[in-house]
Amino acid sequence: MRSRARFHAGSVSVDRGPGASAVEIKVLSSGAATAVLANLVPEFERASGHKVSAAYASTNRIIGRIQDGETADVVILNGPGIEELIKQGRIVPGSRVDLGRTGLGIAVRKGAVKPDISSVEALKQTLIDARSIAHTATGASGVYFAGLIERLGIAEKLRPRIKVIPGGLVGEIVAKGEVEIGVQMVSEILAVPGAELVGPLPPEVQSTTVLCAAVFSGTRHPGAAHALVRFLTTPAAARVMRDKGLGPLA
Repeated sequence: MRSRARFHAGSVSVDRGPGASAVEIKVLSSGAATAVLANLVPEFERASGHKVSAAYASTNRIIGRIQDGETADVVILNGPGIEELIKQGRIVPGSRVDLGRTGLGIAVRKGAVKPDISSVEALKQTLIDARSIAHTATGASGVYFAGLIERLGIAEKLRPRIKVIPGGLVGEIVAKGEVEIGVQMVSEILAVPGAELVGPLPPEVQSTTVLCAAVFSGTRHPGAAHALVRFLTTPAAARVMRDKGLGPLA
């Protein structure tokens, strides 16, 4: 009988399978998982011997890239995004796992005075007083925020001071001092060392999203892809996710 090689790194064990060789796993991921993967991928690579290459974009952009023919091994997106790919037959049936929940937050440059966002009225006033505000064009957080300021009746006041970026981490331009305030998912804000999380939006106007992982139906490395998805559901991975802004599902 052939033995099953097991690899250990700290408290994590990853089973590579009988006779399996190390491969490179391609991940297409929402930016909400940036900090999580930056911390967990090295551990997985040490434990499994596999390599992971991750590309980040908004959920909408990733779905578009896949529809244009791009392939991957693992996809990490919000729930609606994964469900859309399931409907298109692009996800291995039964491979979806829910990783954690995150909501929108406000970011300022590290060391800056943190404004008051403790209530809806305080948030409105902070936004009105801000010299500049940034959000993404197509990311779930940017789309939601654009609608939120319309509902709050302050969109026209803010429009001249809003910078809409095509994608990526809003915290990066906040950290450079290019804008005073950034709005994005908490887990994305925490991915940028030079940006500081003021806090989540007040509950009355908060929007949360569940981040999910799944195996892409066209994967060339199904064993390794499933191993990575399983690894992301371990208790050790869950602790990292909590630290990086992905809270418990319940």
